Amino acid sequence: MNRHLALLATATRYNLVEHVRNRFAMLLVVLYIPTWVTLCYLNIPDEPMPYRLRDTGRVLSLPGNELTQLSGAINAVTLITGFMMFAATFAGGRFDRRLAMAGYPRTHLAVAKIISLTLASATVAAYATAVMWPAWHARRPVLLATALFGDAMTYGTLGVIFGSVFRREVEGMFAMLMTSVIDIALQSPLANSGVDSTFVRFLPSWGAMQAAVAAGYSDDSVFVYGTVQLAWFTTTAVLALLAFHHRTRNALPKAGPPLTDLLPPINTRTTCPPSLRHPAIRGLPEPRLTGAPEADDG
Repeated sequence: MNRHLALLATATRYNLVEHVRNRFAMLLVVLYIPTWVTLCYLNIPDEPMPYRLRDTGRVLSLPGNELTQLSGAINAVTLITGFMMFAATFAGGRFDRRLAMAGYPRTHLAVAKIISLTLASATVAAYATAVMWPAWHARRPVLLATALFGDAMTYGTLGVIFGSVFRREVEGMFAMLMTSVIDIALQSPLANSGVDSTFVRFLPSWGAMQAAVAAGYSDDSVFVYGTVQLAWFTTTAVLALLAFHHRTRNALPKAGPPLTDLLPPINTRTTCPPSLRHPAIRGLPEPRLTGAPEADDG
């Protein structure tokens, strides 16, 4: 048991060090989140906008700048966690594969990634919730942070999938960016007033957006929205584990037949012409190279 804990702790520490060394991601956390949510709040009019909570059917009339700031916070949190996990998976893929081929348990490596993702998502979600607090006070800030946390976990596992599947960094980054843009843009209150479209309910951040609005502006239950987000995370987590398993598999060729079986048969009675023999052995009888011993003529 202690051995397994030691292996898990070592793999987790390695993943956390990789995240901390990603200075660009740390810069995004510190500067991008407050800059983006502040710009959303200051540049969008505060005119009331409708937003429908699907579980209860209530239509809330909310300030446009606050609602846009909330969707901007979700966008920032998902992008940052997705990029962090993509960068760690893409850069450390070969190292993980070498560890797995050397005998390091892949289960410990996968669980370590989940632990590091959980810590990173919790930190980023709490920070984003705190940044929005001066602009407007959420009724249930803990549930609001939980909604952001669930969406961050979902996009973090997407980052693991993209980091394991794509072979070039630009491809994975573009896939992550476009997934987030399509997801958040279609749910933005500016583009889809009231969120009445059926299509948006099948997007990865729909549950988080609904739960965040319900937690920030009402006393309605967020259980249904949390369940939807949990289903998204479970699906992407399973796909991420399969992709990680495929990435760290042993790609060495399987043992084939012996090399001697692939060579043509050797003529055991091959002789050397007398003219090519060394002068010292020209008078000796022809040697036998291989084969069973023959019976004595005597």
